[in-house]
Formats: sequence, C-alpha cells, structure tokens
Amino acid sequence: MRQRAALARSALQPAKRCCLRPVLEHPPDMSEALESLAAKVRACRICVEQPRGRPLPHKPRPVLVPSSKARIMLAGQAPGTRVHISGVPFTDASGDRLRSWLGVTPDEFYDTEKFAIVPMGFCFPGQDAKGADLPPRRECATAWRADLMALMPQIDLVLTIGGYAQSWHMGTARGPSLTETVRNWRAFWDAAAGPKVLPLPHPSWRNTGWLKKNPWFEMDLLPFLRSEIRYRLN
Repeated sequence: MRQRAALARSALQPAKRCCLRPVLEHPPDMSEALESLAAKVRACRICVEQPRGRPLPHKPRPVLVPSSKARIMLAGQAPGTRVHISGVPFTDASGDRLRSWLGVTPDEFYDTEKFAIVPMGFCFPGQDAKGADLPPRRECATAWRADLMALMPQIDLVLTIGGYAQSWHMGTARGPSLTETVRNWRAFWDAAAGPKVLPLPHPSWRNTGWLKKNPWFEMDLLPFLRSEIRYRLN
C-alpha cells in the first residue's frame, strides 16, 4: 500500500524523500513556454557561477531535448564525454544499446514528436581519478526539473535510467538497490495512477556484467518495454 501511494503521485513531479539526425536547437514542436525555458536551461551557468560544491571543471554545455508532443520521456543521468562534444544525447555506445533496448531506429529516437530526453544533469560532470563519470550535478534538478516537467503534461511514460532518475521520479517507492528497483518493474507499472514509470539500468558497457547476472531483464522486461514503446509511437 505504501508503494502504491508513493507511485500514485505524478511521475512528472519531484519525488519527496521520507545514422544520427542532429537535434535542432529549438525543435518546432515545442510550445512557446517550453521553448523559452529550454533556452534558459541551455544558457545555464549555475554549476560554474553558483556551484553546490566544486565548480564544473570545464565550460558548461547543457544537453536536453524537451518536447510538447512526445508521450515518452527518457530520464537519464548526465551527458558523457562524447555527448559533451556532440551536443546531442546518447551519441555513444550507451545510446546504441539503449535504442536496441527500446527497439527503435535513430530517426525514431531523435524525433521530438516521439521522445523527450531530459537527463538529471544537463552538463557532462567530469570524471573521477579512475576515469569514471562523476554523478550528475545537483544544481540541475533543483533549478530546472520541476518546471520542465510541468510544461510537458502529455508525457505518459517515463523511463528512469539509473538510480539518480529513479530517486527523483519514484521517491520512497524506489527499492534499496537498482537491481531490486528494476526487478520490481511490474509492481511499479501496475501501481502508477498517473504517467507510467519504468525503471531501467544505465545502458553503459559497465553494466554488461549486471545484464549477464540478471537475464530476466532481457527476457521479461525488454519485450514488455518494446511493446509499450511501439504502442505509443504508432
């Protein structure tokens, strides 16, 4: 019952704790208000000028693709090095794997009438001493996320990719670990009263071992995910 109550809250609000086609700078399907807000996000310099902790170690380059028409939103973590260079989400091996999971072509994936892509952190956060990407910057969600979600009320499926997105969109309904959260995907799906939420692991190569240890993900969750994606795209 507690899990059902937690998921009944809209997934578009912040959870309370207890062949690649270029993406247009201003996609034509965005509402005027959403376009205006997206422009402000792309000009954001909070992580350099008013950082929470250490400032971003490089010039900010926010990457996001909001949409006023897409029914599906990808809530990922933060851009990696290749996306920081390209300025286009998921232009890397993780993107290839993610599109395979979804069962979509690059043209479908980058169609702003089909998918909105709004990560938890908009800029590449840098890397640690071992060369792993740092967590998404905390400034992004605090400053922008709730307002962006409020301007995309047509979203009825949120794919939460990784623990940071799951914490924000699922709140106390999220499991104690990513594995438990993703394993319980059907319970989350059935309990949602508003937009559906489907938790996914990050498609990074670093999770290849996780995929091998959890074959149910590819056997059970992915076929269901692809059918729901295709239903909304058609």
